[in-house]
Amino acid sequence: MSPPPGRRRRHALVGTGARAEMFVRALVGEHAAHAELVAFADVNQARMDAHNRWLVELGHPAVPTYRAGDFVAMLEKERVDVVLVTTVDSTHDEYIVAALRAGCDVITEKPMTVDAPRCRRILDAVAETGRQVTVAFNYRYNPLHEQLRRLLADGAVGEIGSVHFEWLLDVRHGADYFRRWHRDKASSGGLMVHKASHHFDLVNWWLDAEPVEVYAAGRLFFYGDEGRRHGYARDYDRAHDAPAAADDPFALRLAEHPRLRELYLDAEAEDGYRRDRNVFAPGVTIEDDMAVLARYSSGATMTYHLTAYAPWEGYRVMVNGSRGRLELEVVESDFVSPAAAGALKGAALHGDEAAAESGGATLTLRPFWEPPTVIPVEGHTRQGHGGADARMTRVLFGGAADPLHRAATARDGALALLTGLAANRCMETGDPVRVADLLPLP
Repeated sequence: MSPPPGRRRRHALVGTGARAEMFVRALVGEHAAHAELVAFADVNQARMDAHNRWLVELGHPAVPTYRAGDFVAMLEKERVDVVLVTTVDSTHDEYIVAALRAGCDVITEKPMTVDAPRCRRILDAVAETGRQVTVAFNYRYNPLHEQLRRLLADGAVGEIGSVHFEWLLDVRHGADYFRRWHRDKASSGGLMVHKASHHFDLVNWWLDAEPVEVYAAGRLFFYGDEGRRHGYARDYDRAHDAPAAADDPFALRLAEHPRLRELYLDAEAEDGYRRDRNVFAPGVTIEDDMAVLARYSSGATMTYHLTAYAPWEGYRVMVNGSRGRLELEVVESDFVSPAAAGALKGAALHGDEAAAESGGATLTLRPFWEPPTVIPVEGHTRQGHGGADARMTRVLFGGAADPLHRAATARDGALALLTGLAANRCMETGDPVRVADLLPLP
């Protein structure tokens, strides 16, 4: 049930890794008048304690902490209205379904989950309880992406025939998926689910259409044991205290990042999780180079490529229509400097800061029979996922207006997920996959 008028909505957060910090800061900072943080839950007490120390530094009292096994008891004891889920992707459904059945609404990190059975569980629980699941697709809130949606909706290119979408993760950001739990497809769904669900959601939103059929090809080309033939691999399992990692540009040095040290290095004794694996160590089960061809309910098609080992970071989107073509190019970092190669992107936790290298954005409309027009970009910033994080939390926590329908529902989360799952299935079988064959949606 919704709280009485005038009462702040009570939020609990499960999964106190790095991504949680953005939500925590928003709750206790800008949106404290409308929302309050009342509890943490996690499998690791040390990580919860770290977040509580940071809360005190922000002038907020520490909140109660609960082991993950006491999650349902926490919801009742702390009278929780909304649960924030930022756990390992493959566990999202456990907490989402339990929260819904306890009468809570849910805000979950993307992807909503990692496979069709888990997705079905979530959708069934939404239908059963009438509660709300919102997927934190922050890319919808990027001013550039909002501008693109408005242009397309206003008919800038007429009827849309096709989209080409290329996303490049550089050898700093892309490498990080191969150091951590994301390297295991059972945990993350691979980059087709964990990362590309962002991009597939954008295309669904821009086109106002749903994916119908998907063909894909991909492989592990650069990282993992497969990548040793390229000559970059060093012989160590994890970077901390490994002499072979001392001058490795692909090594993450946890001890040099105080927050990462607290969250991961100092917390290892509790659960054994190592955040700084060698990106060329054996055991990687995800791909790093993937191509997708998708057909949509509108008749439009999309060609998509994700590269996780690029020399620069950014993306290109080209939309072809009956009246011309719209082109967006965003350079988030034009190269990776040797000094920054072994750090996280911008030495930040999760997109909170931009990389130090040069970048920029260009939006060009190319109508038929006329010279191209460079359209001034609106609100572009290199902070917090292009300014999207703060705009998203204003809607999720502050009740800001949402005329572009940016807040993604459980159905939106399912559609973005299903494109990636269909791509994964096709990479296994070599056959095109009808999305409805994976999970029929009403």
